[in-house]
Parts: sequence; C-alpha cells; structure tokens
Amino acid sequence: MGSHRSGGATLFALSARQVTKRFPGVLANDRVDFDLLPGEVHTLLGENGAGKSTLASVLCGLYKPDEGAVLRNGTQVRLTSPRHGLQNGIAMVHQHFRLVDRFTVAENVVLGHRKLPFRLRANDLEDQVGQVAERFGLPLDPRAVVGELSAGQRQRVEIVKALYHGAEILLLDEPTALLAPPEVEKLFETVRAMTQAGKSVVFVSHKLGEVVDISDRVTVMRDGRVTGSVARGEADTRKLAELMVGRDIDLSPRRSRGEAKGTLLSLSNVGLTKDGVDHIAQVSFDVRAGEIVGVAGVSGNGQRELAEIVAGLIAPTSGEVSINGERVNGVGTRNVRKAGLAYVPEDRLGTGLAPSLSIVDNLVLTRDRGFLVDRKSAHAEAEAFIAQLEIKTPNALTATRKLSGGNSQKVLLAREIFAAGNNSRVLVVCSPTRGLDVGAVEAVHKLLDEARSAGKAILLISEDLDEVLTLADKILVLYRGSVVHEAMGDQVDVEAVGLAMAGLS
Repeated sequence: MGSHRSGGATLFALSARQVTKRFPGVLANDRVDFDLLPGEVHTLLGENGAGKSTLASVLCGLYKPDEGAVLRNGTQVRLTSPRHGLQNGIAMVHQHFRLVDRFTVAENVVLGHRKLPFRLRANDLEDQVGQVAERFGLPLDPRAVVGELSAGQRQRVEIVKALYHGAEILLLDEPTALLAPPEVEKLFETVRAMTQAGKSVVFVSHKLGEVVDISDRVTVMRDGRVTGSVARGEADTRKLAELMVGRDIDLSPRRSRGEAKGTLLSLSNVGLTKDGVDHIAQVSFDVRAGEIVGVAGVSGNGQRELAEIVAGLIAPTSGEVSINGERVNGVGTRNVRKAGLAYVPEDRLGTGLAPSLSIVDNLVLTRDRGFLVDRKSAHAEAEAFIAQLEIKTPNALTATRKLSGGNSQKVLLAREIFAAGNNSRVLVVCSPTRGLDVGAVEAVHKLLDEARSAGKAILLISEDLDEVLTLADKILVLYRGSVVHEAMGDQVDVEAVGLAMAGLS
C-alpha cells in the first residue's frame, strides 16, 4: 500500500467528502466520508441497501451527489458521467456485465475508445488487448466471442477494458457474486497485481470472509452511513459483522445434533432433456429426516431445474422422484404439497408470493382450508413472524410488493417453514438468504436449523458456497446438470468443492 504526502498531509488518490445522495423516499448516502490511497485495496462493506454501491456510483460519475464533493488527488472534480470519470482515471466494473455477446473480447475492450484509428487492424488491436491482459495476469483470448465465456472470463474482459481505457482507479461492485472459488482466487491475484502496478481498487462487497483476505482497509456502511473503518490485521468477521448490523452475530457452522432418520426425499437417476439439451443428467441422492443436504454450484448449472422437478413444476424426462415413499413424477405442485413438500423458490415474487396480497394473506396462501379463514389468528401469526424475523413493514396488512427483496423473502420463509397448518416434512429451499442483511441471515440459518432439529428433510440449493458450508450435513456439487462431487459437511475439502464447481474436478 502506497501513499503520497503534500506539505505533510496525505494525498489521497480518490476521496468523498460529506457525500449525500437521495432517491425518492430513500436517503442512500448520508454525509459519507471515504478515502482511497494510491496502491490500496479499500473495501466498502455492507449489506444490500447500505449505500455502498450508491457511493461507488457517485465516485465514478454515474450519479451526481446532492451534497458534498468528490476529490481526485486532492482536487475537487465534478463528474458528470462515467465517461467523465474515466477521463479522470476512474472506472467501475459493475456486478452485471455490460458487454456485447456477439463481439470478440478485443472488440468489447476497445469499444468506445476515443483514440481509435479510423481504420482498424484486428491483429493490432488483439495484440494490444492481449498485452494488457498478460501484464495483469488476466488469461484471455482476444479473439474469443464474449457470449461463449464464463462469468469469470467476462469479468476479466470488463477489467481489461477499464485498464485499456486508462483507468488508475477501479471500483469493483460485488465482483465475486457470480464466481466459483477458483475464479475468486484468480480475481484476488489480479487485484494484487493491479495494486503492485500502482493502481488503486475499491472493492464493494457484502461477504465478510473475502474482504478480510483482500483488503488493506475496510470501511463499513449501514443505512447510508459509515459505521467504522478497520485496517488490515485489525479486521475479523465478528467485528465487521457487528459494525454491519450493530450487534454480535453468530454465523458459525450449524450441523445436525442427532442421527438422521428415514429417507423422506429420494431422487433416482433423474434426468431432464429439453430441445436436445441435458439440463439434468442422471442425478441420484436421498435426503433423510433431520438432515440438510446442500447443493452447491455456479449459476446456470441445473440448480433451478432440479428444484422445479422436486417441487412438481416440471416433470423429469427420466428417473423417479419420491416424497415420503410416494412417487411424485409429474403430479403437479398441488399433489406434491399434499405428499409433504414445502418450497421456497429462487424467484420470490414471481413464483413464491402473490405481490398484491398482504403479508397475512400470503402466509395462509398455500395451506388447505375451507371457505372461511380465521383472520384474527392469521393476523396474530403474521405479527409474530414480523417480530421474530425483524420484517420491516408498517403492518401485517401491507402488500408484499411494497416490501424490500429481503423482507419479502422472510415472509416466504415464514410461510414455508413454520406457518401454522404447514405439516410438510420435506423442504426445498433455493438461495434463502439472497438479499438479506447479516442479522437476517443469522435468523434464517437458525430457522433452518430448527426445522432440521424438528425432523424435516431439507434440500438447500444455493450459489452462496459459504451458506452451504455453514448449514449442510452433506454437500453435493452440481456442474452442467450432474453431481460431480459429494462430501460430508464436517469433512469437506473447500478447495475440492471449488474445483468441482468450476468443472475442474
């Protein structure tokens, strides 16, 4: 980590001074101060809605601050656009990549460059792009078509593009969200190579473990404000979690405390072929009472299809699915529920909830009932869950579409796990803590652990490997629709799991 001094004062590469940014009904940044040293990795840590991505967007020129100032090398700059930010050496690599799929790597990298010659020689451009990629340890083929690349490779294209366009400061917004563990480590190597070359990096993240590994400093945000800043060597996950949430958090691994009983969910040689493509290929496994089986994998490797097969949304083209010993292939969601299954889908609003209905109505939506509903008891039940899960809502009669993503997820979990009238013994849960703050993650993990202790068989499907490692008694890795690795939760080799997720096992 380097620094410059002018007249005895530290000269920061990039600073925010009392930055305030408002959106309708939301104070996203509230008088935020932030400093980035030359050659430093400075992490902005906080949960969704904390204001970290908004601050990064202000720093790169995507948003204009309502109050406060942005300084580059100690001098105030009024950035009017990301292009203006790039002219000042500042570039942001967004969580959702902004690339043209049908263009090559080289074409995407040079796209929009202001000093391109009128007549382009493809070989020259490819050589230039290849040299930038090689300098920073970013393995890329400049001739490859971007639409055929993995998430990790696409991210490298975005980083190379920023460097090619002259960026000295890179803001990486949730850069590990779509990456397998080996790709995360490769990204960290790239970040270290950039800082060694004098670049500065703002690393925007909500993942506690990774920021401890990569950061020179960590600044924590909560509700639009900075709650603390911690230097390398002083940061640990417990301290950072407390700064994020405001209280002590327990995210230690949770395992079954008793012996798992009989099999409640069984898949035997299950396959799914659509349009000649195998989305699921001969998958077999069992989930027993009092057990959580976790399915890990990078997005797009068949997780959604696997969940929808078990939930009865789609029928497998081969094999057999059984719940409580009853074959449920293609019987539909209603009959699958009658057989004893509860389901928390990945798409919480599109599939899991009725957005226009209230919290109360959503909690009773899936239970068998007569023509009349006991509104008084349903309302009391909803209020209890609102308190238990810290659901931020004016009241239990609020429509779920008015809730944040994390709060609507809590309503869905409350209904499927423990709502009265839910006698299901098998629970399929997809990405249960996506979008939730650390305190809510702790509450959800506790709920799932209690459901396991109550004898439910739980199939946990999540792209968050830390979540799977924290909860699962048995871990399966899904790659291109096949189970390519299996391990017990308390004996797992994280490196082997990561390699399997990347298809390298």
